[in-house]
Formats: sequence, structure tokens, C-alpha cells
Amino acid sequence: MGGRVLVTGANGFLANHLVRDLLAEGYTVVATVRDVSDPVRTDRLRHHAASLGCPERLELREADVLDADPWKDLLAGCDGLFHTAAVFSLNGPSGVILNTANLGTEHLLQAAAEAGVNRIVYTSSTAAVGSGPRGRPKDEDDWQSGSSMPYTAAKTESERRAWRIAKEHDLDLRVINPTAILGGGFSRPPPSVDWMPDLLSGAWPVIPAIPMAFVHVEDVAHAHRMAYEVDEAEGRFVLAPHSGMTMVDVARTARRLRPQSKAPKRSLPRRLLPVAVFYDWLMGLRTGERTLTRAVVRGYMRGDSLYSSSKAERVLGMTWRSFDACVEDTIRAFEERSA
Repeated sequence: MGGRVLVTGANGFLANHLVRDLLAEGYTVVATVRDVSDPVRTDRLRHHAASLGCPERLELREADVLDADPWKDLLAGCDGLFHTAAVFSLNGPSGVILNTANLGTEHLLQAAAEAGVNRIVYTSSTAAVGSGPRGRPKDEDDWQSGSSMPYTAAKTESERRAWRIAKEHDLDLRVINPTAILGGGFSRPPPSVDWMPDLLSGAWPVIPAIPMAFVHVEDVAHAHRMAYEVDEAEGRFVLAPHSGMTMVDVARTARRLRPQSKAPKRSLPRRLLPVAVFYDWLMGLRTGERTLTRAVVRGYMRGDSLYSSSKAERVLGMTWRSFDACVEDTIRAFEERSA
């Protein structure tokens, strides 16, 4: 298809794979990062362009989604927009998470309307789809309600805001709702995979049976491009091919793929997840970081991780990498970082 497109947060886990996919398909990519002088943010992007023999089709630009000013000019001459930039933290500062999601959405979509960029692919999450009710696969018609987790609330509120702005300006908005993203190819380990070294090293005495669903990062990147290219694509697209699982499935698969690892064999049942909150609190006193807060666990205990990805398969033609590939590629990425 080709053309000129802008990708926000281009150094991110998903976005750098998306940039590579777009370059490989002949697009010129305006890739925005918050600091173009930081090699951690730009080296992987430059490598993608160089390895594909098209450095002239990668334009690195510095911009922050919280700043409304530069976006109209950056979008001038673009055919499309991929808005992926967000703060991914289950329990980080709520103001930062909400502002980045909501103001970023407003700034980018308003600028796109002013610049005449109509087709937009927006990265949301199954956090905006929700995890309830239990026992029924959730799909594009479902919406999260009543979560006290800042990340979940932000993804839900910002996606709803995106749809309102798109309707107001008659924008052709397509939304991708991926679940937990696994795989390699990151500059800094994102929260969706940064727990893997602890799991493999035996740092966790037991593995909590937290409901989870998973998808490979390269499949998510491909789905973004297909959502942009397929004219019939409209609405939301849930990407959760490996659903109805728990963290126990990750540990079991990791032990099989890496028999020498110390991935825990014992699990903590769902009904005992509040015990994990207390353990996480104790660990947080030492590390200064929290993962399983009461709000997080409350969300896990209300629902499950069953989702349907049939719309993405039917409309976008999606096929999926195996769960083994999701775990293997994540493990290998950390092995390569420590080599």
C-alpha cells in the first residue's frame, strides 16, 4: 500500500515492531520519540531502516503527546496516523497515566483532523474491554466498567474519548485492543515482560494463578498495519489468541522450554490472591515498587481472561504465533541482553 504515516511513541515495545513492519512494506514513517538524542530510543529504529535498506524512509522527530503544538505540522503530508504512545503501568502515578492517555488522545486526533489525516489506528487494550462476566468470551462489544486501576481506567476513558472525537470530526478510526504482549525486540523491558527474569530465576516462591491472556508483539504490529490497509476494517479489534490462561501456564511452559530454569512449580489459587498482595507489599518495602496492589487483584478476582479474537481473524486475516513462541521469544530476548 505504501504512503507516508506517522507513528507516535515509536521507540516503544509494540511501536518499534510496527515501524519495522511499515518500512518493510514500503511506507515512509515519521517516527516520533520524546528525545531523538537518546540512542536507547532511536538506535533500534535506525537499525530497522538500515537493515531493510531504506534509511531515507525513516524520519525521526522529537515530540511529546502532552504538548499539543507540534502535531499538526508533523502530520502535514501524512496519509495516516498510528497512535501507540501511552504510559504502561498497573499502579504508577494516576495523574501521569491519565494525562498521557487523555491529553495525548485529544492532541493527536484534533491535530489529525486539522491536518486532514482521516485514517487513524489507535492502540487501546483489553483493559478497556474488561474481564467480566466470567465464563463468557469478551469481544468488541464489551467495555470495562468500574475499575480503580489507573492504567485500566485511563485506557477505557481515553478510548471512549477517541471515539467521541472521531465522531465529531468524521475521522476513520480503527482501534486495536491487544491483551498482554509477549515477545522480544525491546530497548527497555516493558511491564508486560519485565517479570520474566524473576520467574525464571526462582525469585517467586509460588506463581499466583492470575487470569491472563497473551499475544505476540509481532502479531500485534501486523494487526495494526492490516487495520490501516483493509478498507472494510472498522471499529475495535480484540487481539487475545491465547486466552483463558493464567500465569501458571507461563511458568509451566517456561519450565518445559528451559528445564534448567527455576520457574516455580507451585501455584497460589485465585482465592488466595490477597495473600500475594501482602507478600508484594513486603517486597515493596525493600524495592520501592509494587505490582499486585489490592486494586489490581480485585480486578483479577472479578473476572477472567476469556476473549474472542474472531473479528480480527475474519476481517484482518490474522493468524497467530503459538503460545510457545510467545514465551520462547520473550525468554530469548532476556538471554541475549545478559549474554
